[in-house]
Amino acid sequence: MDESFWRKQVADKPLFPDLIWSRPENRAHAGKLLIIGGNAFGFAAPAEAYGEALTAGIGVANVLLPDKLKHTVGSVLETGDFAPSTPSGSFSQHGLGELLSHATWADGVLLAGDLGRNSETAILLEKFVTNYHGQLTITKDAVDYFTNAPQAVVNRPETTLVLSFAQLQKLAVSAKFSRVFTFSMGLIQLVEALHEFTLTYSVNIIVKHLENILVATGGQISTTKLTEDKEIWRVTTAAHAATWWLQNPTKPFEAFTTAAITMYSQRHNA
Repeated sequence: MDESFWRKQVADKPLFPDLIWSRPENRAHAGKLLIIGGNAFGFAAPAEAYGEALTAGIGVANVLLPDKLKHTVGSVLETGDFAPSTPSGSFSQHGLGELLSHATWADGVLLAGDLGRNSETAILLEKFVTNYHGQLTITKDAVDYFTNAPQAVVNRPETTLVLSFAQLQKLAVSAKFSRVFTFSMGLIQLVEALHEFTLTYSVNIIVKHLENILVATGGQISTTKLTEDKEIWRVTTAAHAATWWLQNPTKPFEAFTTAAITMYSQRHNA
């Protein structure tokens, strides 16, 4: 196997230390992130993403929730706004204007999840990703809205999916990718498949498998060996990846790879 496109990263040995030393010292220059998520029955994902973004070093983070949560959230989140919701409490397609307006303020957007399953929300998200042209990171159940109709995201520039292996499988099948992702494939096989996938499609992929965080961007692959396996990892990873990316917009591969190795140490040292 030609491994020229595969970079391996281990604990305490970042592949791109210059990114760490050159980070903005002033939060005023550390970027603005819009976090979208939640439904009437829960907002754990956007709340977690907000806390993790602050830990990761974001300058300003703002959370956008369905307005059914207005009385529930109270003062739990320091900074939050609301968009129209459906009667069941998910985002309504009538909230497109609010989403796009808030996204214009931000340097990047994170669809953090806990969106529930709703046909109106599906319409809203499809319109949003089509009309918003900035950095977009998608994780947790927000990814599920695109696994059966992947064209909205796989060929969209500046799009990153932080997804489970099962979601990656569904996405590849729906996109009619030539190779099949299987749980039994070894790390080398997975690296080769992700290399081909991100050469075929413009989307960036971050996935966890075999106790590694894998980053795939434009055919480049990095693997970061986890010192301990993390079952709950997607929101944390997405928040850190989105933060590093907007601070290094011309170096997505380096940014995601650095986020993969710094996110747990930053949480412990925060």
